[in-house]
Amino acid sequence: MEKSSAATPARHSAQSTWRTLLVYGILALIIYFGHQYLQTALGERALAAVPLEKLTLEEALSASRASGKPVLLDLAAIWCPSCRKLDQHVLSDPAVVEVIRNKYVFTRVEFESATGETVQQKYQVKGFPTLLVVDGNGNLIRQLPLSFEPQEFIRSL
Repeated sequence: MEKSSAATPARHSAQSTWRTLLVYGILALIIYFGHQYLQTALGERALAAVPLEKLTLEEALSASRASGKPVLLDLAAIWCPSCRKLDQHVLSDPAVVEVIRNKYVFTRVEFESATGETVQQKYQVKGFPTLLVVDGNGNLIRQLPLSFEPQEFIRSL
């Protein structure tokens, strides 16, 4: 008994469609995760160039209470291009670093961490990078406007 030849091309077409979808799906995942990896690597490099001490939020709050200086809290994501731009153009600028060291206790909180989630909820943060000035008890003093120009940033401090 012979098999129907009409079913074979239809079955072949369906298999070909699924293979094509699978290949494109795998490529999309490779591109997505590759891009995320690249953005994270670039962010880590930019953050490493920021000469400010990397204190945890609790350490910064404690240092603030001891010194009387307010905390400059930088809520950022390591993969965020705008956060990277802030690190590269502002937070690594020697004049900005000097002002921050003299007048503030600096902390950077990763957006996608447990502390980051708490900060987002407590201060109703909608995006990043977000720069907040808080006292040693964590009370919000003000939110700084975002600037990628060092002298403008210093004026806002």
